Amino acid sequence: MTAPFPSNASFQPSARPAAQPSARAARADSPWLRRWSGGVAPRFTLICLPHAGGSAGFYRTWAALTPPEVELVAIQYPGREDRFEDPAAADMAELVGAVADAVEPLLDRPYALFGHSMGSAVAWELAHELDRRGLPGPRRLFASGRAAPGTAVTGQLHRQNDDILGAELARLGGTSQEILDDPGLRSLILTAVRHDYRIIETYRPPDREPLTCPLHVLTGSTDPELGEERSREGAGGWADLTTARTEVRVFPGDHFYLTPRRREVVSTVLRRLDPSLTTGGAHTWPSTP
Repeated sequence: MTAPFPSNASFQPSARPAAQPSARAARADSPWLRRWSGGVAPRFTLICLPHAGGSAGFYRTWAALTPPEVELVAIQYPGREDRFEDPAAADMAELVGAVADAVEPLLDRPYALFGHSMGSAVAWELAHELDRRGLPGPRRLFASGRAAPGTAVTGQLHRQNDDILGAELARLGGTSQEILDDPGLRSLILTAVRHDYRIIETYRPPDREPLTCPLHVLTGSTDPELGEERSREGAGGWADLTTARTEVRVFPGDHFYLTPRRREVVSTVLRRLDPSLTTGGAHTWPSTP
């Protein structure tokens, strides 16, 4: 595993001590963070949290749609990809505490949180944890593909066998059948999924005061995770979790609507973060799907 904060400073013979890297610069070496965009002096930070079994790479294609005024940062949970050998978090509290440690150096400018599915619950918990630490809160929170903490229906899928867990991934979409049919890839995917499902299915959100930032609920029109809670009035229970405005945006598609609709989703996020971010500046579509 990569050391969290390797030193890049070389020996300087002069009496002046070598400059220490800033906290923001040091964050690039955190195993929890991945960064794909951002100009020399971004005005905002967008912190993205993946779904159960997902990785930071899920958001990589957003970089081509993100202007230089926004630094795009995604969280890499342990137990997958380059962090496959890192131990999984014991529970939601441990996961959120580690994420809060990682993002703390990034909070020197306005930021927003975006979480998909399980990531929306992590984002909500993260906002509360940062507030508990006396740190700046998010400018906005985007909750995608899941009902609000305390409202979302949970099960015991993390206790089921691989066939049942694989069938659940097929039901939700987002994982190709070729991957599920490959024994080696399937084992890697299901290991991460089982870790994350254990966290979200054993998660019992405590009663807390509402957030004070605007909340934006994004969902697919046929997403089975929200069901009847998809209405603008219901907002999947999210409207009760903030004193500010709650907005619901429904996109065509299933649980992973944001993959084919990424351009619309990113545009929506940018427009809500600051309307000026969606005016001018052409961006090139990424070469990878």
